[in-house]
Amino acid sequence: MHLGHSHSSSAALSADARRPDGRLRALRVGLGGPVGSGKTATVAALCRVLRDEFSLGVVTNDIYTREDAEFLLREAVLPPERIVAVETGACPHTAIRDDISANLEAVEDLEDEAGPLDLVLVESGGDNLTATFSRGLVDAQIFVIDVAGGDDIPRKGGPGVTTADLLVVNKTDLAPYVGSDLARMAADAEAARGGLPVVFQSLRSGAGAGDVAGWVRARLAAWTTV
Repeated sequence: MHLGHSHSSSAALSADARRPDGRLRALRVGLGGPVGSGKTATVAALCRVLRDEFSLGVVTNDIYTREDAEFLLREAVLPPERIVAVETGACPHTAIRDDISANLEAVEDLEDEAGPLDLVLVESGGDNLTATFSRGLVDAQIFVIDVAGGDDIPRKGGPGVTTADLLVVNKTDLAPYVGSDLARMAADAEAARGGLPVVFQSLRSGAGAGDVAGWVRARLAAWTTV
């Protein structure tokens, strides 16, 4: 199920869109959302879909471990040198919004060492509905929620739900088992987001992350015209 809009998300570009030599750097897309919503699985699916078209890198965030990066390495979604882990040691939102230095250094080092890259995916550690990325770190934000968390999440809102460039409602295949009303979630999301796009996704289906990958492709196309 996919709820799409023609709304153009024209967020301001980061000040450092170009490298010191004048070349355009990689587009940086952040993925945030609550614990267990499916952020890492979405990153893995995007890598599988896009890796033959674009040069990709991933930076993951965990508080005390490198678990998400290790999952991506086990799944072999990208060469090992293109997956970097950041151990935040603090609340996840701190490292993606308040003090972005560790993540920014990881992104820049990744591009320097494995580049040139077209796209870097930055996955936040699991957080709450207030989680957002600093525009000094990423150029676009995806927020991932899942139907098992309750079909009232889009109605409850929060900056992650209402302002992210793309909202992904994940695990739609679980809706019949957890009593979530997808039509209600779609209506609430549309009302909360004022025209910003929403994708309903099940990574167990054949379509998988196809709609999200299509959104990323469009952002990359716009990025290369900067």
